[in-house]
Amino acid sequence: MQNVKGTYDFFGPDQALRKKVQDVLTELFELYTFKGMETAVLNELDLLASKYAGGDEILKEMYRLTDQGNRSLGLRYDLTIPFAKTIALNPGLEMPYKRYEIGKVFRDGPVKKGRLREFLQCDVDMVGIAGPEAEAELMQLAVDAFGRLDIPIVLRWNNRRFLGDALAAMGVPEDELSSVILTLDKLAKIGLEGVEQELAQKGISDGVKQAMLAFASGEKLSLEAIASRYGISDSPGAREAAALEKLISELGLEQTCIFDPFLSRGLSFYTGTVYEIFDASGVFTSSLGAGGRYDAIIGKMIGREDVSYPTVGLSFGMESILEVLRERPLVLPSVQAIVVPIGEEGKTGALKAAEELRRAGIRTALETGSRKLKKSLAAASDKDIRYVVLVGGDEAAKGEVRLKDMRESKESLLAVQEAAATILAQSSG
Repeated sequence: MQNVKGTYDFFGPDQALRKKVQDVLTELFELYTFKGMETAVLNELDLLASKYAGGDEILKEMYRLTDQGNRSLGLRYDLTIPFAKTIALNPGLEMPYKRYEIGKVFRDGPVKKGRLREFLQCDVDMVGIAGPEAEAELMQLAVDAFGRLDIPIVLRWNNRRFLGDALAAMGVPEDELSSVILTLDKLAKIGLEGVEQELAQKGISDGVKQAMLAFASGEKLSLEAIASRYGISDSPGAREAAALEKLISELGLEQTCIFDPFLSRGLSFYTGTVYEIFDASGVFTSSLGAGGRYDAIIGKMIGREDVSYPTVGLSFGMESILEVLRERPLVLPSVQAIVVPIGEEGKTGALKAAEELRRAGIRTALETGSRKLKKSLAAASDKDIRYVVLVGGDEAAKGEVRLKDMRESKESLLAVQEAAATILAQSSG
């Protein structure tokens, strides 16, 4: 009996950390007025395998299955396509619409640190905003989120349309642009030699290949320098990228949000801005988050490419974030009081007393075993629980408890409400 490779069960401190990160992010998303959403895990295979969806690379990792009605289905591999489906099925939604979702996704890919086969994804998306202010707001949110998690980051960004314009100016044929962009995206992983081999396999001419290799191997140029070198300063992609760069500078984000002319992201549905987030220290090398603009998916899904659904999103790499934080000490909320029944006649009173304390907002444990009082007190002391609430038959009959302060070695006979007030007063003090 074992877990499927790439899947884990989480409990104790691990689960507490996962919950803490989710709580921090959820609070922030709602501060930015994103609305919560839950989409279906199980989807029609045709939807997930659509040419407008994840592309060939991700489809290799998709889990496929057939139900009893012989329908072809798949498990979602991200939260983006189900979100696009939800928007397409609900044309009455008021735009712009901002959503967040935290949920499990599934990919049958290689397993390594921070990369699982069943993993938690956390997305924010907004649909209905065509301008760069949408990307800028998500960049602000990313910087804010990682600041709250105390993780220093660098957010690398580019514009796929701008990159396509530059490659076209180098002589890359239009029908090869998407494929070549995907190869360039692997530069950090496979190196210049690997990029050269892939370009040769694609049949790119030597002159064009050399121009691309010179672009990829040289010093990373600024957006303005690239636009000038390849004569594309007035292209749509260059104008989009320049407008976002201006916003980034005006918002004071230029030290964190860095232009990267080689970044393109592996998914083919991105139409403009793309970005990826990394640990600024370089200790953790996997991506901590990524996203971009995908204006075409929703319209194409419903067969209405004439209808505009400008959309931009950001996905937090939850498992990678948790790997970074797992090395840090986690402070869990402590138990403030434990209620211990004395004899059989005290059990009902103990349950009632615990209920009253919890209703007052006190984190309360309940002794449910049959061990002797001395051992219960020793256990409370070992766990650094300051207050032990003792309830016997006599106390229960009068609605009272014996409140034992382990730190001060004092014991008082009090009404339950008085005991609760004492614990709260000492805790706040």
